[in-house]
Amino acid sequence: MSNVEGEPAGPRRTPANDGRGPRVEVLTPRDVPLGGPRAMTVRRTLPQRGRTLIGAWCFADHYGPDDVADTGGMVVAPHPHTGLQTVSWLFSGEIEHRDSLGSHAYVRPGELNLMTGGHGISHSEVSTARTTVLHGVQLWVALPEEHRHTERDFQHHAPGSVRIGGAQVSVFLGALGGVVSPVRTFTPLLGAEIALAPGATATLPVDPAFEHGLLVDRGNVRVAGTLLRPAELGYVATGPYSLTLANESDDTARAVLLGGTPFEEEIVMWWNFIGRSHEDIVRAREDWDKATERYGTVDGYDGDRLPAPALPHAVIKPRGNPPRH
Repeated sequence: MSNVEGEPAGPRRTPANDGRGPRVEVLTPRDVPLGGPRAMTVRRTLPQRGRTLIGAWCFADHYGPDDVADTGGMVVAPHPHTGLQTVSWLFSGEIEHRDSLGSHAYVRPGELNLMTGGHGISHSEVSTARTTVLHGVQLWVALPEEHRHTERDFQHHAPGSVRIGGAQVSVFLGALGGVVSPVRTFTPLLGAEIALAPGATATLPVDPAFEHGLLVDRGNVRVAGTLLRPAELGYVATGPYSLTLANESDDTARAVLLGGTPFEEEIVMWWNFIGRSHEDIVRAREDWDKATERYGTVDGYDGDRLPAPALPHAVIKPRGNPPRH
């Protein structure tokens, strides 16, 4: 996806906790239109003014379920990325992916597509004619300094699932419940889809060195005593060896669990680029504007590529998370 948002908003809800577990910070979503001639609207919970990253996860968009006949679906023309990995995960629908590495793949429910845009890559994303309902998440992972200029890469993985208590869990990145994803990442990460039966509870064994975020797709899910509603993201700092989830809905609840070791570097994130300084962003934009070989060419897309928006008049400053206590 292409990010055209300016300054991220701050949390719109006070953190809550009932004293039965780790403190949970609730991040509420904001509606953001994506760029392009047929923009679709997504619900964004990361980044926010009060929280830039969860582990190396730096961007979380949640969209749908959208009736493609009404919305037109997803049509994102070729656009660039630097310094990050994109993680595409669908609940329903199908998206055709093309990139300048030469990859031509489809994003389907329950299957991970992970694209690495280190020094530079470009790609397009278009929902297919077979798609009637489009529903999923688009996530970004910041690359650490030593790897942020790595070569382009694309990985696909269709994970199985494991039963943990009352939850069915699909681990697409990292490890949980004895399941280990084979997909390579550049920092320790966790990514998993969790389905909770009506009224069910599950206690997940997690790495205490990780901070975690639970993004609720449907249902009302209580995490460590704090209730999360659809599209809300609950953040838990490092420390717990387990997280207890409870579905307080009459239907199956679904959520995506994200985790990782705290990302200690500050980043500059503007449009589709991640750097460490304003100058990094200026250079990345110029290279896209001049159509240098840095981003390559996306073959097979019928249309023009996305132009870069104008840079802000102020210097873009690096951002990190609030100090940990």
